[in-house]
Amino acid sequence: MTTIHYRTADIDGQSVFYREAGSVDRPDLLLLHGFPSSSFMFRNLIPRLADDYHVVAPDLLGFGFSSAPSIHDFDYTFPALARIVRGLLRHTGITRHAMYVHDIGAPVGWQLALSNPQSITAIVSQSGNAYVEGFVNSDWADPHAYDKGVDSESDTYDVDFDAIRQQYLAGVADPSVVDPDTWWRDYTLMSRPGNDLIQLRLLRVYGDNIRLYPAVQQYFRESQVPLLAVWGKDGPIFGPEGAHAFTRDLPGAQVELLPGGHFLLESAVDEVATITRDFLKRVIHQNSPTNHTTR
Repeated sequence: MTTIHYRTADIDGQSVFYREAGSVDRPDLLLLHGFPSSSFMFRNLIPRLADDYHVVAPDLLGFGFSSAPSIHDFDYTFPALARIVRGLLRHTGITRHAMYVHDIGAPVGWQLALSNPQSITAIVSQSGNAYVEGFVNSDWADPHAYDKGVDSESDTYDVDFDAIRQQYLAGVADPSVVDPDTWWRDYTLMSRPGNDLIQLRLLRVYGDNIRLYPAVQQYFRESQVPLLAVWGKDGPIFGPEGAHAFTRDLPGAQVELLPGGHFLLESAVDEVATITRDFLKRVIHQNSPTNHTTR
């Protein structure tokens, strides 16, 4: 039986909650969650991977059980979130790792890859775009659509319970297999005082992520990093075109479209785990030297 450790680290003065499992002698795998979730979304995937990998899954700042400083006390941008994750990697002694990214976890992952390409051994993207293709609402692919600042607390962001619930259920053939704890948990944490402004800030800087896509695509072309795109083909946010687009710059990318929606791990975790394990086993040398520094 896999033991999952629930830990907290002080990174640059911020409390970062993370889940950790697996032996540090195994290859490292970083899991980066999407909106509006947290590392909780990986609760069923981690035990299915930890036999072969050392898995670390943080809550990004402003999400889950990590600190959520106000927008006046922390610059909520994707480079800033990535800086905190890099600090956690140093804390856990990880120097080279594969990463599994979802939704806004992808922009954080792209920042990590661009800042240190040699540190990334493989990428699994679950509905994590790096191309303008695949936005179900094509207007979202326009980076200028997000270009509004958050200058005062008079700005608001509506934490919509039904919208969060639909992110989990849309595209799922049998909604009864999706645990309602997911959307209730997300809604409760999103409803904390001040969190609406954090989410509004991240929404307003999302255009910076889209403007970064050409650099990310250049990284793909130059590195030819092994990549698996595993997608819920009926997701309400990122469509299958976003998965297929990776093959433009990574001809060897593996694309898997599964029945399901945006939170594929809620309805197809066994299938995703099997595909991910097979992919990582194929592209990562299990007997490679440890990727950890001495702690």
